[in-house]
Amino acid sequence: MWRREFIQLSLGSVATLALGGEDQAPGPALRDLAKGKGLLTGAAFSYGQMQQTDLSRVLAAQCSIVVTEHEMKWRQIHPERDRYDFERADAMVAFAEGHGQRVRGHNLCWHHSNPEWLEPVITPANAAALLRQHILAVAGRYHGRIHSWDVVNEAIDPVDHNANGLRNSVWLKNLGEAYIDIAFRTAAEADPNALLTYNDYGIEHDAPDQDRKRDAVLTLLCGLRKRNVPIHALGIQSHLTAHAERPRFGELRKFAQELEKLDLQIFITELDVDDRELPGDIPKRDQEVANIYRDYLQTVLQHQNVKAVLTWGLSDRDTWLNSYRPRPDKLPKRPLPFDAELRPKPAFSAMCASVEGCAPRSKES
Repeated sequence: MWRREFIQLSLGSVATLALGGEDQAPGPALRDLAKGKGLLTGAAFSYGQMQQTDLSRVLAAQCSIVVTEHEMKWRQIHPERDRYDFERADAMVAFAEGHGQRVRGHNLCWHHSNPEWLEPVITPANAAALLRQHILAVAGRYHGRIHSWDVVNEAIDPVDHNANGLRNSVWLKNLGEAYIDIAFRTAAEADPNALLTYNDYGIEHDAPDQDRKRDAVLTLLCGLRKRNVPIHALGIQSHLTAHAERPRFGELRKFAQELEKLDLQIFITELDVDDRELPGDIPKRDQEVANIYRDYLQTVLQHQNVKAVLTWGLSDRDTWLNSYRPRPDKLPKRPLPFDAELRPKPAFSAMCASVEGCAPRSKES
């Protein structure tokens, strides 16, 4: 439910919590509001952000689940063919466990962020062994400590014109579509208690290109189910874009209903709102970003199989969008629940209100 009184309360009380003030008793953190609904809520964070005392304090207070932004990707964790570097990932998992948080592992197989050594050595003859070795080493190290793994990330891209909409990647070129089955079966072998997730973007908005991608993702998931491949969830990244006309998510509701039929959970894994096309005025911009958070979360949280909501970062100070797609006016982007000074924004209140207004899940994931 979207209530002005709740927004005002949330902004005041959470500001006290986030900034460490003692004038007022802090209100409930987002993680506590979500717990009452059987939801997990959290954010991506990096090793560097963990070193920031002020940010790590807010992460600990607000998040019941976290995901490593980069530190479990191939390039960082497997820098040489015969060497793994677990130091940073270990520290981040320990941080989460120390604050009673669950951890999402991101990711075990992707077309991007691969180490320089991989492409010169991979062949159709050794690709399956390389993939299995990596997954057994990484997922096996964190056996029993990971809530869910993004096993395969972004395998669909219809513009590549491959069968079933599959993306050109080093894995597809060397193993064909079978690489996806191999990755999931190996992950289940390495960490049998983790929820195994396929994670992708560009399937949220009502738009023809996103319709095509949703269809391709659904085809992929149906095929995995038909072949009895162990998969438990779809990660919907949710990198949303603000336009002059507010985006719509009607087709996403139909898509979520199809996922329910497949008995798949849904995790919102990388939520943020790109404000590149919005005017520079900060209060107006923040309010429109909050409106999109509200509209989107109220749409997806209608579905009982949505079990977790994570933003891609917690604070605007570190958002990837400033470097990836800067605003034409060069102003810093404001896509996340907290600003660069860790003050809660209208987007945070929209998250709190959306969680408060949703029906309780049948059980927590």
